[in-house]
Amino acid sequence: MADHKYVYFFGAGKAEGAADMKNLLGGKGANIAEMTNIGIPVPSGFTITTEVCTYFYDHGRTYPAELKAQVAEALAKVEAVMGAKFGDPTNPLLVSVRSGARVSMPGMMDTVLNVGLNDETVKGVIAKTGNERFAYDAYRRFVNMYSDVVLGVKAAHEKEEDPFEVILEKKKHARGVKLDTELSAQDLKELVAEFKAMVNERLGKPFPEAPMDQLWGGISAVFESWNIPRAKSYRQIHGFPEDWGTAVNVQSMVFGNMGDDSATGVAFTRDPSTGENYFYGEYLTNAQGEDVVAGIRTPQPINRTKGAPEGMRTLDEEMPELYKQLAGIRETLEKHYRDMQDIEFTIQQGRLWMLQTRNGKRTPAAAVKIAVDMVGEGLIDKQTAIKRVEPEQINHLLHPMLDPKAKRVKIAAGLPASPGAAVGQVVFSASDAEAWAADGKKIILVRVETSPDDIRGMNVAEGILTSRGGMTSHAAVVARGMGTPCVAGCSEIAVDYANEQFTAGGVVVKQGDWISLDGSKGEVYQGQVAKVEPKLTGDFAAFMDWADEIRTLGVRTNADTPHDASVARNFGAEGIGLCRTEHMFFEGERIKAVREMILSDDIETRQKALAKLLPMQREDFVGIFRAMDGLPVTIRTLDPPLHEFLPHVDNDKDIDGLAADMGLSAAQIKAKVESLAEMNPMLGTRGCRLGLSFPEITEMQARAIFEAACQVAKEGVKVIPEVMIPLVGHVNELKLQKAIVLRVAEEVMAAAGVKVDYLVGTMIELPRAALTADQIAQEAQFFSFGTNDLTQTTFGLSRDDTGKMLAEYVASGILPKDPFVSIDEEGVGQLVRIGVEKGRSVNAKLKVGICGEHGGDPASVDFCHRVGMNYVSCSPYRVPIARLAAAQAALRNN
Repeated sequence: MADHKYVYFFGAGKAEGAADMKNLLGGKGANIAEMTNIGIPVPSGFTITTEVCTYFYDHGRTYPAELKAQVAEALAKVEAVMGAKFGDPTNPLLVSVRSGARVSMPGMMDTVLNVGLNDETVKGVIAKTGNERFAYDAYRRFVNMYSDVVLGVKAAHEKEEDPFEVILEKKKHARGVKLDTELSAQDLKELVAEFKAMVNERLGKPFPEAPMDQLWGGISAVFESWNIPRAKSYRQIHGFPEDWGTAVNVQSMVFGNMGDDSATGVAFTRDPSTGENYFYGEYLTNAQGEDVVAGIRTPQPINRTKGAPEGMRTLDEEMPELYKQLAGIRETLEKHYRDMQDIEFTIQQGRLWMLQTRNGKRTPAAAVKIAVDMVGEGLIDKQTAIKRVEPEQINHLLHPMLDPKAKRVKIAAGLPASPGAAVGQVVFSASDAEAWAADGKKIILVRVETSPDDIRGMNVAEGILTSRGGMTSHAAVVARGMGTPCVAGCSEIAVDYANEQFTAGGVVVKQGDWISLDGSKGEVYQGQVAKVEPKLTGDFAAFMDWADEIRTLGVRTNADTPHDASVARNFGAEGIGLCRTEHMFFEGERIKAVREMILSDDIETRQKALAKLLPMQREDFVGIFRAMDGLPVTIRTLDPPLHEFLPHVDNDKDIDGLAADMGLSAAQIKAKVESLAEMNPMLGTRGCRLGLSFPEITEMQARAIFEAACQVAKEGVKVIPEVMIPLVGHVNELKLQKAIVLRVAEEVMAAAGVKVDYLVGTMIELPRAALTADQIAQEAQFFSFGTNDLTQTTFGLSRDDTGKMLAEYVASGILPKDPFVSIDEEGVGQLVRIGVEKGRSVNAKLKVGICGEHGGDPASVDFCHRVGMNYVSCSPYRVPIARLAAAQAALRNN
């Protein structure tokens, strides 16, 4: 590979890369190259490929032999374009060193700005610009950032203040000023020296002065940042592969902090919170880009489309010609990429430079609106629109908002950085957030400003509240991407980490206190405010209609009550794929009748108890059939082991209460409970085995189903019952249970004088059932794969007992993901495929679905599409997710 190319140059209107090279150049490098090629003003630079990142880790943090010469050659081209020389004391070129993975990972990896500054080159910058203050401002920023990112000088823990900030605040206090911009050139020069002295003291060696050493230090640090904890956490959260690696972009510095004719900003071609089609962004005059995204200063809006605070000027007012140029670039980029763009720009002494463009992070609501609007504008087609929205984003549109009628006490207001409602207990650190969430608590993470190191805490938080930062700060961008409500830049609160509290308008809120956030309004409320269900109309309805036009896979729901059935139907469910009858047995008088049935010593007593249950079950089915008028309802006969309906043998209080209810002694109850105990009840007397041991249970349930079906049929309801026998491992089990269902169905319909079409099928949830599916399909009219149990029995893992172990398996790379969350295609998936193929080999009309939790997982839905299932079934709130995932599966696989 002697001639292998590792470095790609861009500048002066020409680039060696292009937008379709993201795997090699990373998203940032590919988009910079594309912008260069379409004539947008981009500072010259070069990209070191992701292949070098892989080499770097595979070869003990070393580089390919050719890389040094290729970097030198590209750097010389940059120097020629920019008319300056890297490291030259009289005409210095300064560069930034930035990461760039193939997908956006905002703030997760490291950046170094102003590389090339030292005690000599800073004099050249002063001579070139005539601006001593600017030069030392850039220099102190560089020493701070380089020391943090490359040398590792930072706070010892998350609750300690940044050592550089401590020195800076001390300097401002000594000078009697509040803002960094009020410090003089001499003050900044002193800060450089004080920063360097602190670095020397902490590290025992001086800050590096040689520009080439600084450059290679920055390059290595960016490659190293691929594997820092926050970056790894972000990839785990979003499911990005570890072996992708990052590119490194070395780019000429342009400066937004050269005076009042300079500025820096971040903008979106549409509103990333709502999706509205207007130019949305923020900027700061006399600042560098990190000031905007870090939230250190509160930025100004670029225009007044949505209003601006009194007394705050906008970019289109301060620099109208440059704003007009920027607005033109906005239109060019959106038409070129045909997607909403997130852009970074710098204005240096009246000249506009574009630093980056990428597909912008957006809220779920904005994602849907942008997709629908762009179809209407002719930018994209419906198929592209469907691909644009992640199925999991839909999940965030389906959950409650703060009840507008609920009483509330507003204690502060900030920026509406990420919409939605959050109610939780306050914590002040990411580590506490993780610990409290692990204990099942709902928490709101409160920070002065978030940093990428807070990613795990942000991921488990119900909401995020910061006292600093704008709409494009780290907290805002990451929260929107996660669909987490966020109020940012809430200057009305004063955060006190040491005492773990914040104050707002005289109210003191301590760690553990409850607050509520309205991320859509940017408001903070004391205590717990009630929530309400959202309404899905307009753009969402149109978008989901497009998904339904495209998908070929049906979507049903798992529902056990009329309410759940109605909710799911409103979300677009096309039937019930799993009605768990045992869930109907635990309320009120029902549990007494169930226990009476279990404790019976003879069939006559057992049938009396079942007779009490019959009308209760029948009414449940009546309600469900009415709710699902015209749609199929798959009802599973009793599945769990009987001991689940009885108290634990060591629970004397419940044992005594049950004894009193049953007219038996406590000793008798305990003896019965002990007689039902099994070493491994999930592999014991449950499912069809219960029906075989106690056929009267199956008979009662069948009678309830068909009496309800006949009743609603007489009302004019179209009823389509499907009776499902669980845990079948041998065809003979199904034969015997099916015979009971058929007999009872015919008896009930004959007595009622009503004919109802129905099916009898089974769950395939044991490996033997999948392997003998051709035999079972001769008796079954449908298969529903119960992948929860199929995963348990295939892996030999208990879903209830191995959660921690599976998390460790995923973290250590033994498994790519939790097999109970997303189907294990190599193992469990092969059994499913075998079951489908064998079943249909003897019964071409066999209807096949899935009713395990995987039915609502997008990756598992894709698998179900590929193996030719007829439908997936999932919980009501995941029905829209499954509908979109099914549409995307059709587009992806066809």
